[in-house]
Amino acid sequence: MRGQRILWAAGVLLTLLALAGCGDDKNGLVSGTVQVDGEPVAAGAILFVPVDGQTATAGGEIKDGRYSVKVPVGTMKVSLSAPKVVGKKKIYPTENSPIMPITVEALPAKYNEHTELRLDVKPGKNEKDWDLRSK
Repeated sequence: MRGQRILWAAGVLLTLLALAGCGDDKNGLVSGTVQVDGEPVAAGAILFVPVDGQTATAGGEIKDGRYSVKVPVGTMKVSLSAPKVVGKKKIYPTENSPIMPITVEALPAKYNEHTELRLDVKPGKNEKDWDLRSK
């Protein structure tokens, strides 16, 4: 009886491990680097928008030039943002008001507002490095 339980438990464990190893055919993991003029983007964002409008939008953070995002399979428009701090301002017109940074987009519009970037996302792992130019 005890041997049957051990065999049953081992079978369940192997089945669960096999299922965990199966890929998600509706999504891909897109990761890589983002550089501007050869320098890693310190902080920013990456956004994936389906060209056909049939799947979800996905996005994530760029930190120290790296990103990793779970993205629906299909052809995506890719938008990259790299805010640059150009000043500071008070949130409220009071003496003790917190101060927040004033930022502007450091990348040309062809990488974000009017993106020309595309990526065909496949199931599983997708590696894509973006080497952008500021001009």
